[in-house]
Amino acid sequence: MTESVNEKKYLAGKFALVTGSSRGIGRGIALKLAEKGVKVAVNYLKDEAAANDTLAKIKELGSDGFIVQADVCNPKDIERMVSEVRDKFGKLDIFVSNALGNLLGFMSPPLQVSLQQWEEACRAQSSAFLVGVQQAAGLLSDKGRILAISYWPGSHAGGFLPYFAMGTNKAAVEAMCRYFAVALAPRGITVNAVCAGITDDSIVNSLPKEAQDAMLSWLKEGWNPMKRPGTPADIGGAIATLCTEDAGWITGQTIIADGGASLMNPEVPLFFQLP
Repeated sequence: MTESVNEKKYLAGKFALVTGSSRGIGRGIALKLAEKGVKVAVNYLKDEAAANDTLAKIKELGSDGFIVQADVCNPKDIERMVSEVRDKFGKLDIFVSNALGNLLGFMSPPLQVSLQQWEEACRAQSSAFLVGVQQAAGLLSDKGRILAISYWPGSHAGGFLPYFAMGTNKAAVEAMCRYFAVALAPRGITVNAVCAGITDDSIVNSLPKEAQDAMLSWLKEGWNPMKRPGTPADIGGAIATLCTEDAGWITGQTIIADGGASLMNPEVPLFFQLP
């Protein structure tokens, strides 16, 4: 209990910008930070109603913030978004790069992906993270936090071929976290990537129902040892933990928050692995 109270006290009154936070994992991150007393700038692309709903939930939790429309694929939009954060908050303590971009639009196997799809994935991920950190760094307070959402099977494996453009960009983002961590270490700013596992109430729910059902049943069989998908709150909890004072010595790391799914061995039958 004492640790939780101290954590909330440390984060209370801080300011965060979470891209793509009108729904899904981004909303889970925004709400978990709000629980700790953080004021949140809720970024959205098109769904203003969803962004306002997230903001309303933030206020119900006793915190505050504002909504800001911006397309992270557009560097000028990122610059304007950070400028609005400066105008509204005056400073920034936490920057979370979460927005996916049009993932379903640039899903294509490596031998079929078009240059247009590839470039769109780059704009939505590695370029957006580069510009976002460069713009946010000048506004971030010393000992601030920068976090990027990634996906371990996409950035470290190669079996899900349609994820090629996104997966290679996620790998790039994780590498960028290491470089930014060194560059910002003199100011005590930490930079980390959090790999979310399959998460309910996220982009997964945009897939055809047959695909959703197959993925969820696969997890429940034991390929996730907790036998369930993650939730946006699960990922929000990982992000909030890395924003605490006690996490100030963790930087340049890729941390997996997937309930243990990445621990399972696909070469060995489940009945050899599960308790």
